[in-house]
Amino acid sequence: MTTTAAAPAAPDSTAALRAPHPLRSELLRGSAPWTGTAVAVTLGISLAAKAAQWQGSWGETQTLLHVVASLLGGPLAAAAGCWQGGRERRRGTGELRATAVRGTLAQFLTAAVPTAVWIVAGYALVAAGALAATWPYTSAGRPLLSWMLVDAVFLAAMTLLGHVVGRLVAWRAAAPALAVCCYPLLGVPSYGTGGARHLSPASASTMGEMLPVWWQPIAAIAWMGGLAAAAVLAYAGRHRSTALLPLTAAAVAAAVVVQSGDGMWRDHPLSRKQVCDTAVRPHICVNALYAGLLSEVRSALGGLHGRLAGVENLPVRFEDLPADPGPGEAGLPMLTPLGWSVVRGKLTDPEQYAWEAAAAITGSHDACDARRSDERALRVDTAVTEWLAPGRARTEQDSLRWALERGDQAEAADISADRAARDRLAAMPDDARRAWLSRYFATADNCDPKDVPAL
Repeated sequence: MTTTAAAPAAPDSTAALRAPHPLRSELLRGSAPWTGTAVAVTLGISLAAKAAQWQGSWGETQTLLHVVASLLGGPLAAAAGCWQGGRERRRGTGELRATAVRGTLAQFLTAAVPTAVWIVAGYALVAAGALAATWPYTSAGRPLLSWMLVDAVFLAAMTLLGHVVGRLVAWRAAAPALAVCCYPLLGVPSYGTGGARHLSPASASTMGEMLPVWWQPIAAIAWMGGLAAAAVLAYAGRHRSTALLPLTAAAVAAAVVVQSGDGMWRDHPLSRKQVCDTAVRPHICVNALYAGLLSEVRSALGGLHGRLAGVENLPVRFEDLPADPGPGEAGLPMLTPLGWSVVRGKLTDPEQYAWEAAAAITGSHDACDARRSDERALRVDTAVTEWLAPGRARTEQDSLRWALERGDQAEAADISADRAARDRLAAMPDDARRAWLSRYFATADNCDPKDVPAL
C-alpha cells in the first residue's frame, strides 16, 4: 500500500512579508521631513531677502549661504535633534526601548540619523537653488563644493549633539533653550580677533576675494564631526573609551585651526588680475573676478570718453585692484560690495557711476588741503567734473531751489558760480576746449592751486 506524502502547507503571505527597517520608517514618517522643510524655508527666506548682495559672485553667494547655515541652520538643527532625542521620554516608552534587541548605539542612530539626513537635504536644496540663481550673473570663478560639504557635516553634527542633549536632559523646553544658547555660542566668537574665532563656523565670512587653503575644509570637518562623534560614542557606545579617538581628532584639528588663524585664507588668484578695454583712453580695467561687468562699465563711461577724445595728459587707465592706483592710473569707482553700485550684473545708477569716474581723474580727487581750500581751483575742478559727467545737473537744480527757499544767498551764489564756470567750459570751441583740458589734466595731481589754469 502506497502512501502519499502530505503537501506542505502554503506559507502565510502576511508572515512572509519582511517588516520595513525602522530607519526607513523614521525617514518617511514623524518629524524628520518637517524639520528638513523648516530648515529649507528658513535658509531660503534669509537668502532671498539679501539676494541683491550675492547674486553675481560665487564667493558672496557661498559666504552668505555658509553664514545663514551656521547661525540659523545650526541652532535649528540642534533644537530638532534635541526634540527628537526626548521623544521616548515624552511618550513614556523608555522602558520598552531598553528591552529592544538592538544595541544602544544602533537605536540612537536609527532615531537621530533621519533627522540629520532631512536637515542636510533641506540645506542642499537651498544651496542648489542659490547657486542656480547666481549662475546667470557670474563671469569668473567657481563654487567651492568642499565648503558645501563642510556645511552639511556641521548641520549633521549639530543634529547629533542636540539628540544627545535631548536624551540626557529631562525638560520639555530643552529644545528651544538649546537653540537660543547655540546662536550666541556660534555668532559671538566670529567677532573676535584671535585664531580661536575660527573654531566657530560663522567666522568664515569671506569667500569673495579670498579662498581657503586646501586643508581647511578637512580641518573644519574633523573639528565639528569629531566633537559630534565623540559625544555620540560617549553616550551610546558599547565601550565609551572609543570616544577618545574622534575627540583626539577634534582636538588636533582645533589646535591647527587656532594656530593657523587667518593663514587659512589666501588671495583669490583672479582678485589680483584685471580685464581691460584698451580701445578707449583712459583704458577701462575691471577686476577679473567681475569680468562680465566690463561692458556695463564701458557703456556707463561712454559719454565721459567721448568728451575726452583728443585730450592729452590723461591717466593711462582706470584700474580695479585692491592696492592703490599706480602712476598714470586712476581708481575705478567701486563695483563691490554687490547690492550697492551693482545688482545682478547691472549698474544701479550709471550717471552717478560716471560722475565718480570723472571725479577720480580730475583735481577734485584726493586733493590736498591747499587746492581744496582755494575757491578758484575748487571751482575749476568742479566744473571739469560736472562737464565730463553732467548727469547730476538735476541735483544741482534742486540744491539751488532749496537754497533760495531757505534764503541762503551765499550757497545760491556758489551754485550759480559753479554753473557759470561749467557753461564757460561748454561754450568753448572744440579745439580750444581740448587744448585747455590738456593743460588742466597736466596739473590734476598738482597741489599748488596757482598751477590750475583759469576758466
